[in-house]
Amino acid sequence: VLICEISAGSGVTGKLGVTSGCDRSALAELTFQKEAELRCTKKDWYKRHVRPVWVAPASAPTGPRTFDAGLAMITQGMAWWYRAYAREQSPQERGQYEFAEQEAAARKVGLWRDSEPIAPWVWRKMPRDARINLSQ
Repeated sequence: VLICEISAGSGVTGKLGVTSGCDRSALAELTFQKEAELRCTKKDWYKRHVRPVWVAPASAPTGPRTFDAGLAMITQGMAWWYRAYAREQSPQERGQYEFAEQEAAARKVGLWRDSEPIAPWVWRKMPRDARINLSQ
């Protein structure tokens, strides 16, 4: 399952080759061994399920699943808001995701610690030799 509207884990976040390996541990901290609710039925080009992941907040682990793990990842600077899919979000969700990303960048947390972070969709389109140079 891929999480809707976020992109995390390109492997490199900027010029200095800073890895984004902490995104997996951050996601695990939010969701591991918790009952989750997957709310949509979209599939990507590769037929993978793409859904928002909702869990009970840590403050009420047995309560309703009202905590958006994707939004939390963006808030922590562990993922990018995937703006290309913003049209699939409600205006309220777009506002929340945009605000969370701006705040994470302003606080310089997670991937925003890098002075010039590179979005995963930009990274994937770069020529291989340019990516290698950034990683060294």
